[in-house]
Amino acid sequence: MKKKLLVTAALPYANGSIHLGHLVEYIQTDIWVRFHKLQGRECFFVCADDTHGTAIMLRAEAEGITPQQLIERVHKEHTEDFAGFFVEFDNYYSTDSEENRFFAEDIYLKLRAADLIAVREIDQLYDPVKNMFLPDRFIKGQCPNTKCNAKDQYGDSCEVCGTTYRPIDLIKPYSVVSGATPVTKQSAHHFFKLSAAEAFLREWTRSGALQEEAANKMDEWLSQGLQDWDISRDAPYFGFEIPDAPGKYFYVWLDAPIGYMASFKNLASKKNLDFDAYWKAGAEENADLYHFIGKDILYFHALFWPAMLKNAGYRVPTRLCVHGFLTVNGEKMSKSRGTFITASSFRQHLNPEFLRYYYAAKLAPTMDDLDLSFEDFVARVNSDLVGKFINIASRAAGFITKRFDGKLANSLPRTELLARVQTASQDIAAFYEAREFGKAIREIMALADLANQYVDEMKPWELAKQPEQEPKLLEVCTVGLNLFRILTLYLKPVLPKLAQQVEAFLDIPPLAWTDAGQLLTGHTIKPYQHLLARVDAKQVEALIEANTQSLQDKPKVNVEPIGETIGIDDFSRIDLRVAKILHAEEVLESDKLLKLTLDLGAEQRTVFSGIKSAYKAADLIGRHTIMVANLSPRKMRFGESQGMVLAAGDGNGIYLLNPDAGAQAGMRVK
Repeated sequence: MKKKLLVTAALPYANGSIHLGHLVEYIQTDIWVRFHKLQGRECFFVCADDTHGTAIMLRAEAEGITPQQLIERVHKEHTEDFAGFFVEFDNYYSTDSEENRFFAEDIYLKLRAADLIAVREIDQLYDPVKNMFLPDRFIKGQCPNTKCNAKDQYGDSCEVCGTTYRPIDLIKPYSVVSGATPVTKQSAHHFFKLSAAEAFLREWTRSGALQEEAANKMDEWLSQGLQDWDISRDAPYFGFEIPDAPGKYFYVWLDAPIGYMASFKNLASKKNLDFDAYWKAGAEENADLYHFIGKDILYFHALFWPAMLKNAGYRVPTRLCVHGFLTVNGEKMSKSRGTFITASSFRQHLNPEFLRYYYAAKLAPTMDDLDLSFEDFVARVNSDLVGKFINIASRAAGFITKRFDGKLANSLPRTELLARVQTASQDIAAFYEAREFGKAIREIMALADLANQYVDEMKPWELAKQPEQEPKLLEVCTVGLNLFRILTLYLKPVLPKLAQQVEAFLDIPPLAWTDAGQLLTGHTIKPYQHLLARVDAKQVEALIEANTQSLQDKPKVNVEPIGETIGIDDFSRIDLRVAKILHAEEVLESDKLLKLTLDLGAEQRTVFSGIKSAYKAADLIGRHTIMVANLSPRKMRFGESQGMVLAAGDGNGIYLLNPDAGAQAGMRVK
């Protein structure tokens, strides 16, 4: 007997709308959960809004409402969006709950009792106008790297040269909140001694809990040595106060994953479930715990989270299912191009199940990014769902209704085609189980092709013209509708609403996975009604137009004044070279950095560059750019940066400099 199954998806932040990028995760998780439920497995799917932090507090203040009012409004919006895309949680909760407070305090106190919490004074920047300590993202200033000194850089790293630093190292820092010049103050902060869990984490990350590529990324981080994790923030802060530490609050990333526990605890109370059977140490024997997350939050889920659970007497996850990002038409989602699309806007223009199908057709159990090509989207939906799948029913159902009073044949011969489609349930189930959704869809559509070939060969429209062929006509149409019914079952995890419509048309109970082994005979169906309409390219155009920001609204380029002049001798000291980007990858623990491997003709260099917000790593490979080749190497937290690539920026975007066509790696810029 299979273990019980608890599944979670990452908690969406209660500071914005659900968009198509978010839905990559929630749709794939929902498909996987629905498949297991179709198989009869005891499975629960929980999630919650991530509600704490400075950003929530400041947005609520700007809107003149309380944080609770803000998160209540966003919770309603998120709930409607998920329901609109048929993402069916067993419980959708909030981290601002008493259950979450209980588990956050419980885990913290257990870690403290195990001597895994350290308290020490640190220097922080303080806003004297807002009377608050400033998180890194709320501080800007001039890059402290004397070779750079770029303005308007965030408090943790420079987007221009890639240098990482402490907020207090910024030159001329200012508060993003008030514009005031911050002052330096000391504050006692609480740290989780993550390094104490290193041996456990090395073993767990190689236990099969992670995809190979994720485990390799963990090896990189572990090899650099684990640092203590700051789990506290100073008042004012919207969150839970730390026990015995007035004015100190749990950092949002401490209580966010604990929201998985809180949401399930809330569900357990409603349904009289045994919480400990899923979460206490030893629960691994009877229950599996799967987390679906994006690769941008792998660091938190693969290091901090299991270390916290293990040392607080709770079970660790069975598996992290890590996925990549969404691109649209081969590029990052963009408001100016109309491809930064909210869930609500998509639903207003297109059938949400079309997106579920398209994502499923392209999903695999890897961390690769997924591209939504709208041209391919229209072609695939129209070809697969309308031209292949629905076409089977529309070609057979009318004859059953008109010629046989809606009643199917009482028996069917055991044909090779029926056997082939029925036995495919094993392979398709294996694909779903392994999250090989793309392979499952390809197999289902191959079966749909066989079903349509059968109808083409048997020509029921010709049989209908010959009275003596009525028994054969009944048999052919009954076979066709049985094929359609089984294919509906196979697609049900992906297309739950359409499957429900088919069940109503066939007048059958909700399909379960075991129904693939049974045929529907001697049964009366309801008259066929149109089930699905083709996508019109004009609908997609209207969607993009509705989401395109007017160019008039685009902020003006912020052109900085020219600085002090230098002499030709000063300039000649700078060795600018053409470099070819051989490899690029994300620095997952940084919001801004890409790691570039550059070819300079005679040698290769590694450079960390703060261009992550503007470029997808894979798109940079093979391109040429300009680099400062004689810049002194700089030791960074992620490795040594051996130069600097040149980019332009105006506060609204980053633009990598490119030489004209024909330039070769290693050429000196003159």
